[in-house]
Amino acid sequence: MQGITSKENEFIKHIKKLKDKKYRDISHEYVIEGIKLVAEAIQEKAPIKQIIVCDDCEKNAAIPKDLMYEIAKYECIYVTEKIFKYLSEVQTPQGILAVMDRNKQEIEIDYTQDIIVALDDVQDPGNLGTILRTVDSIGLTQILVSKGTADAYNPKVVRSTMGAIFRVKIIECEDLKQTLKEIKKHKFRVVVSSLQTDNTIYDINYHKKVIVIGNEANGVEPEIQKQADEKIKIPMLGKTESLNASVATGIILYEYVRQKRN
Repeated sequence: MQGITSKENEFIKHIKKLKDKKYRDISHEYVIEGIKLVAEAIQEKAPIKQIIVCDDCEKNAAIPKDLMYEIAKYECIYVTEKIFKYLSEVQTPQGILAVMDRNKQEIEIDYTQDIIVALDDVQDPGNLGTILRTVDSIGLTQILVSKGTADAYNPKVVRSTMGAIFRVKIIECEDLKQTLKEIKKHKFRVVVSSLQTDNTIYDINYHKKVIVIGNEANGVEPEIQKQADEKIKIPMLGKTESLNASVATGIILYEYVRQKRN
């Protein structure tokens, strides 16, 4: 067990720099924060490198004893409340965070699943986190993200996944169009959302499909639209013409759930 009291400590500087995407990419690490996320990371046996605990929080019993027992099995570093607030990304810190090893997962796509979700330049971190959580909720274990999609290891994304990031493999595609071509060779059909169709989400069978979710402002890019085997839209009864990307994803994916249950 180590104790750190200075912001000038090299390890503290390292954690602080993990707020930056470029540094996260270089170090292959990211940070999670909060009692629930750290507990879930332990439960899922996610690759935790270090756990940082606020000294005062431990004294005040803010962190449950059973969690304190579990984190003692890892490399634990204690810091002052001042240092912890300096590192924290939230307004009311719970006194615990962890440095995670970026999953050095195999990047192969699992073609045994019924559907594959692909994100085409989804920009908003909150949308990305919610989509990851939705994908996890329906039992999928992977997601494809284009190079222009928000960083999945952004602290806001990590928080909004509510632990799904430990269960869903994030496959970053250098060229999503080329990746879709490869997926088609495995007898998957590409499905995109579009207003230029009469087909709704209720008119297709969700088996061996790649569901492409587009950018919040521009939708699915034209070149990927051309690759689509099927186009669908969410039927609207009111005057609103479009929905938030994460809401739309949830509606589409739960039509898949409905069909699967039937």
